[in-house]
Amino acid sequence: MTTSPPSFLIIQTAFIGDVILATALIEKLKKSYPQASVDFLLRKGNETLLLGHPKIREVIIWDKKKGKLKNLLKISTYVRSKQYDFVVNAHRFASSGLITAFSGAKVKSGFDKNPWSFLFTHRVEHDLTSNLHETERNQKLIEFLTDKDCERPRLYPASRDVKNIEPYRIENYVCIAPTSVWFTKQLPADQWISLIDSLREKVDRIYLLGASGDRSVCDSIKLLSKHKRVENLAGQLSFLESAALMKDARMNFVNDSAPMHLASAINAPVTAIFCSTVPSFGFGPLSDKSLVIQTSEKLPCRPCGLHGYKKCPQGHFKCGSTISVQAMAASLS
Repeated sequence: MTTSPPSFLIIQTAFIGDVILATALIEKLKKSYPQASVDFLLRKGNETLLLGHPKIREVIIWDKKKGKLKNLLKISTYVRSKQYDFVVNAHRFASSGLITAFSGAKVKSGFDKNPWSFLFTHRVEHDLTSNLHETERNQKLIEFLTDKDCERPRLYPASRDVKNIEPYRIENYVCIAPTSVWFTKQLPADQWISLIDSLREKVDRIYLLGASGDRSVCDSIKLLSKHKRVENLAGQLSFLESAALMKDARMNFVNDSAPMHLASAINAPVTAIFCSTVPSFGFGPLSDKSLVIQTSEKLPCRPCGLHGYKKCPQGHFKCGSTISVQAMAASLS
């Protein structure tokens, strides 16, 4: 009598960076169970991150914006119909908890902060006080199935992604992703401009990366900089095309935001700027060549929150304005 390979569903319906970090679970499960089927459930808008992923059987997309409850029930029913052996939920909120709790899976693993965790078969503490990286916290969800060693997150740009960014791949370039969803995670624009100006003699080309909504900010940075070869690519590249471009950059300058995790997932060189947040929260860069830059001032208000704010609660934003541009530029040497 033969036993069929196990089937897994990984759930992470939060933001881009969270999905990228959760890809470490894919790597670990496929390393431990090479014949297993691994599916991934995420929110609509993030699915292109996993486009063509060679280790995923199916990407399940949940549209949270249109008919959220209706689509939640639809997704829950679909997940239950798949009869997974294991559901691994890296998301800590109620909606994904409901999907997990009623999945019908033999084993349901998730964080104890999830409101539905009382119906999980395996619960793990989401510990923000022990200096664990988020990938290590996620690994604890499957530690009982594998071991304690973590894999890195990984994305797989396809050959078409590499081909599409080929015109931009020159010998000496850097990428800068100057924006963030949260204002207090975002280095002030004038400091980005100063950094770009300081790199005039060091790099031949600077690419500004971001979503289409970041284009106006990137345009203003380009306009005010003195570097003559700054190109605004915000909104022009997909996630995987951006990753492919970042991989061969001399350096990638990013905030504590999704582009930092893109760099980690392709092991690209990265200088990560932390303003209101701190690396000890567990979301720092994982690349072999990585550097964290933050203010040297002892600010009693820092960190002011796990995710940042739309504006500085104190009104001065010293955690961003006092970051050294010289230290950032020195990371290129």
